[in-house]
Amino acid sequence: MRNRIMRIDILTTFVEMFNGPFDESIIKRAQESEKVEIHVHNLRDWTHDRHHKTDDEQFGGGDGMVMLAAP
Repeated sequence: MRNRIMRIDILTTFVEMFNGPFDESIIKRAQESEKVEIHVHNLRDWTHDRHHKTDDEQFGGGDGMVMLAAP
């Protein structure tokens, strides 16, 4: 059986938040031994407005925000 590499893609607006945890401990060893690949993608890279907005208010009001469909 062929060895496979697990690929993990994370979509976030907080890319810097993932730098520390993935550079330590068992996750770091898994990456070094090529058992896992972790790719962190910034959602703002796919926005088209000048403010790189990724969220919007809920339809009908209420607390919280929702993800825009565009990114």
